[in-house]
Amino acid sequence: MKALVVIPTYDEKENIREIISAVLKVNPILHILIVDDSSPDGTAHIVQEIKKRNPRVHLLSRKKKSGLGTAYIAGFKYALKNNYDYAFEMDADFSHNPEDISKFLKALKDYDLVIGSRYCDGVSVVNWPISRLLLSYFANLYARIIIDIPIYDLTSGFKGYRKEVLQAIDFSKIKSDGYGFQIEMKFYAYRNRFRIKEIPVIFIDRRSGHSKMSRKIIWEAFWVVWILKIKDILKLR
Repeated sequence: MKALVVIPTYDEKENIREIISAVLKVNPILHILIVDDSSPDGTAHIVQEIKKRNPRVHLLSRKKKSGLGTAYIAGFKYALKNNYDYAFEMDADFSHNPEDISKFLKALKDYDLVIGSRYCDGVSVVNWPISRLLLSYFANLYARIIIDIPIYDLTSGFKGYRKEVLQAIDFSKIKSDGYGFQIEMKFYAYRNRFRIKEIPVIFIDRRSGHSKMSRKIIWEAFWVVWILKIKDILKLR
């Protein structure tokens, strides 16, 4: 049994050593794949040096900044190609607690997709301004109502998949990035009748660096739920 933690990076040199160390300490079955989009700050160089000393660390360097969604898909394809049983998504900035992966691994014995949820047990977010918290909370409520999926945190980027889920999803259908990507992946997992479990986690805003969120990502997520809704209706017909 082995698992791959996929971590996309762009200018994460301030966090990368520590996040790699923290993840590897969780469980010996965990490997890490850093998908770096040619970070100007030299993140990939740091990972390359760590990789030389630790066979559980892997690096996929991309020539340009190509987006979160394509980074994760590249990571999932790597996981499938190299026969990993589980694949995880998480951020490099410690907004996701690596220690929670232990709970994910336990839940994956009985479920196919495990989601680290900020909203399934109240609101578990630290250090966000109220405007961003409200935007996130109501965006998830909006998406849940439109596409009719009983998942409280559809935009969560902290997840663990069994390989069977990734094998069943046609990645060519995934057209969005950021929050939209997270919604699409959960949509297809749910519509393929995989067993999904939300686990409450505490989300803490990044320790250092800068948020990658933009208006483009927000609007993309707004529209992607309607695209998925239309696909769903046509499929039912």
